[in-house]
Amino acid sequence: MADDALARLREDPVMEALISEYDPYVEPEWDSEFERLIVSIINQQLSTASAAAVKERVFDLFDDGVTPEAVLAADEEALREAGLSRTKAEYVKNAAEAFLERDLTREALADHTDEEVIEELTRIKGIGEWTARMYLLFVLEREDVLPLGDLAVRRGIENLYNDGEELTRAEMREIADAWRPYRSAGTKYVWAAYEAED
Repeated sequence: MADDALARLREDPVMEALISEYDPYVEPEWDSEFERLIVSIINQQLSTASAAAVKERVFDLFDDGVTPEAVLAADEEALREAGLSRTKAEYVKNAAEAFLERDLTREALADHTDEEVIEELTRIKGIGEWTARMYLLFVLEREDVLPLGDLAVRRGIENLYNDGEELTRAEMREIADAWRPYRSAGTKYVWAAYEAED
């Protein structure tokens, strides 16, 4: 994580404590942008543990890597046996078609604003704003993303800043204003703390 992001976050006493506990924050590595998008689709509405188990079984189906071509060629029944619902199996195939039809790589989207990326991705049936924001965070590595559509982020902020009591999204945005323009980094430390409690 960049030094200037850490310096900004350390101005917030809660973040200062998280950085001391969880630094360095280590990002998972992905073979491709498409692979990371598929992970986000798998993760939709699943607990961290369930999503990890399904992801492992689904990825085991692809000996030569998770590519759009391989996903489109995959047997739907095999995808379902690996743990994808019928709907999610359709969604991953929709994502594969979109990747073949349009260039959704980091390089191609470099000149797009965050909102333009969200608009581009949510054209794909099965990709909502949450998944698009995960793409902004983990694939495009945009620095100022605050995904309040993510339950773990909301619960994490409430635990860290309000003793677990409910906060409105406006209150959460106000808290995260202290992290600007590095709210992505702040979000990742909130996740680290939340997952450590699970």
